[in-house]
Amino acid sequence: MIQSSYKAMYRPNFYESTCLRCNETVYQVDRVGPLKDFTFFHSGCFKCAVCGTKLTLKTYYNNQHRQEDKEVYCNSHVPKIGPGHLDGSSVGIRSALNVPKSTSFVNEQIRGPGRGDVEALHVRTTVNGVRSHSPLSPNYGEKHASQYSPNSYPINNIHNDSPGYQYGRFDASALHIAHALKQTELQKSYRQSREKPIDCYLDRDEQRKLEMKHRKEEDDLYRKFQRQREEEERRIKDEIRDEWEKELERLTHRFEREMQMKRKRDDQNILTLRHQQEKDDLEKNMTLRRDKKKESLTRKMLEHERAATAALVEKQSHEMLELINEKRSEFMQAESLYLEGDGMPLEEVEPYPSTAPAPAPPALSKFQVYNDPVEFSNVDQIAISVAQEDQKSFTDLVRQLVGRCGSDIEKARTIFRWITVKNLNTMSFDENLRGDTPMGLLRGIKNGTESYHVLFKRLCSYAGLHCVVIKGYSKSAGYQPGVRFEDNRFRNSWNAVYVAGAWRFVQCNWGARHLVNAKEAPKAGNKTKSDSLRYEYDDHYFLTDPKEFIYEFFPLQSDWQLLKNPITLQEFEELPFVRSLFFRYGLYFSDSDTKAVMYTDSTGAATVRIAMPNHMQSSLIFHYNLKFYDSDGDSFEGVSLKRFVMQSVVGNIVAFRVHAPCSGAFLLDIFANAVTPKEYLTGEPMKFKSVCKFKICCEDLQTVMVPLPDCASGEWGPTKATRLFGLVPITHQDALVFAGRELEIQFRMSRQLTDFMATLHKNGVEEKRLSKFVSHQISDDIVIFNISFPEEGQYGLDIYTREMASSLDTPGEKHLLTHCCKYLINSSKRN
Repeated sequence: MIQSSYKAMYRPNFYESTCLRCNETVYQVDRVGPLKDFTFFHSGCFKCAVCGTKLTLKTYYNNQHRQEDKEVYCNSHVPKIGPGHLDGSSVGIRSALNVPKSTSFVNEQIRGPGRGDVEALHVRTTVNGVRSHSPLSPNYGEKHASQYSPNSYPINNIHNDSPGYQYGRFDASALHIAHALKQTELQKSYRQSREKPIDCYLDRDEQRKLEMKHRKEEDDLYRKFQRQREEEERRIKDEIRDEWEKELERLTHRFEREMQMKRKRDDQNILTLRHQQEKDDLEKNMTLRRDKKKESLTRKMLEHERAATAALVEKQSHEMLELINEKRSEFMQAESLYLEGDGMPLEEVEPYPSTAPAPAPPALSKFQVYNDPVEFSNVDQIAISVAQEDQKSFTDLVRQLVGRCGSDIEKARTIFRWITVKNLNTMSFDENLRGDTPMGLLRGIKNGTESYHVLFKRLCSYAGLHCVVIKGYSKSAGYQPGVRFEDNRFRNSWNAVYVAGAWRFVQCNWGARHLVNAKEAPKAGNKTKSDSLRYEYDDHYFLTDPKEFIYEFFPLQSDWQLLKNPITLQEFEELPFVRSLFFRYGLYFSDSDTKAVMYTDSTGAATVRIAMPNHMQSSLIFHYNLKFYDSDGDSFEGVSLKRFVMQSVVGNIVAFRVHAPCSGAFLLDIFANAVTPKEYLTGEPMKFKSVCKFKICCEDLQTVMVPLPDCASGEWGPTKATRLFGLVPITHQDALVFAGRELEIQFRMSRQLTDFMATLHKNGVEEKRLSKFVSHQISDDIVIFNISFPEEGQYGLDIYTREMASSLDTPGEKHLLTHCCKYLINSSKRN
């Protein structure tokens, strides 16, 4: 009764509360609170009462010594509690425990049987555990509650067998405890209440009216571009014509003078032919000069037009956001903007900011917001469906995209997926596009004046989302590790969108669909293959974490790194050159000093170590390629450079040890693929994708390196045999083996394998000559390989096998002989 009466008293003023600091009305769109005793502040008034420092819900403090003091303070100026005093939370918990019962039943969730700290733990656990969620509300990050929630204490005796008992009931004095703990919960995992669609507070015609105003401004700008281009083309044409006439006059004058000096007919004919040739050469040269001038002019004008278009979109986006915020604020004065029954009390909902916040590192990682794209399957399907149709206005397009989205993340997601699905780069456009036609909407893409990033920003403004275009450098096509960013060659742009309470990166261009394998590109006129088989999008570039984004993108403004400790351009250049797949597989560098350029020691050796997460160790297969840095050469004195790299796996670390055969620079490209043992055992060729590249520099080589034996490519050692074949080494667990003139290697089979084969390799010796020195035998589940070495030296041993056919296999399924593992063996009488 106390709770319900208190809420009834509080409810009428929920959307028109008064700011404690300035005593003016504060609307929900600009509201901070409720705080202590249900006080509210304007976001601009939410400052320390002593020093005026700007505060957030994570940095503000209340005076716990005086209950009547409702002001907010920073950490440095909050009144301290003297010795022998109880703070406010202690009093609050005691009040909650001693409050009169709300019903005839004892609410064991608050009035637990324990005492002291145990009682407080019951309150804490209960407050964090009473939420219920609507099945229609996707609460991103909820699945991680076991990792991030503070609920780590057992709750006993919370059930009541009496009929009519209502779980989760609270008394009013305990509500501020819930609010304080809610702030902790927000830092642990992301949850957001679902908004009503934009149709509820902004009439479609009113938004379209503003769009038509913007369309007219855009039409005027495009006409201006066209006039400027025509004027510049005329100017160039006139310049070239004048220059041509002057040169032609000079040639003609010289020809006439020389003709007067020649009396013989043959000499005159020769002069005439030479003059005609000079005129033809002049025409060719002038044409080339004209084309180069036009190309240079077009490039400069396009850069100018892109800047003008971006500035116009910036202004128009601001105006569109102002309209949406105004209508949203008016709507919230009358009723709630949020859907009820989604599990989050309305008084705890954080409204979307009306003005764009300053750039700052996000408190939550992408993994805490969502960790699997499948969570957006319904939203993605909306974007895919909308992309199959054409719209005549951005208003119609965005409403179709976000009409069923209840959170800011979902809105940004549908826009991102629409752009990645639409594949704007390959769309065909008519030459005479009008702005009020479906394809006329995207004429900026056709003309090259509007990029993916400007389009994303434009669409976000129609959805009511803050978005910025960020300029800087990127490690894009053509970049190699060790390259310096000294010119505009690698200049790029990308977006940051404000969702989930923070600025988050989006790179639509890199996330857009692309060919899975360029070799699979269909030939002209061949449309037998489905797009779904050849194209995919990259989810890594949606809401990318700053600590991962910085490996590929460096903004000109350091604030937009969104890092607590921004790095310099030189440090960016030194970061390893990694691709999105590196992060998708959860890889990381185990050595903190790993850089884009690795230097060898005096023996010509350098090692790159990559760590794998535990859940990927059983499925990741690595591959590599080594070539000269300044050329495509991949061999040295007729030997493949791959044989100067030793790849091995120990635990969760895959190591690539490069031994440079000569001084100079090399490019090490590391590839990976995630496969199941069943997929690998088919023996079918696998496709690998690059995860990282390194420049290997050997400045001084004091030791001559010999290549490794010519074995099958891939990792050395028995780890792969265990991981993929269930073949467990009994005698030799390491890749490198030291042996005498004879060697016995034993494995235990954990599943049925058959058709074992082993081949021996040695530099300078044919494989056939070594075949008789290797044999194997099987005893029960033990496989034994016997090797007798014909001479001392370094050998490579390849082992192959395949799975035994089973009645459960799919009819026609292949079981080819597949490489299992390999050893590097040093044979010597001294071993």
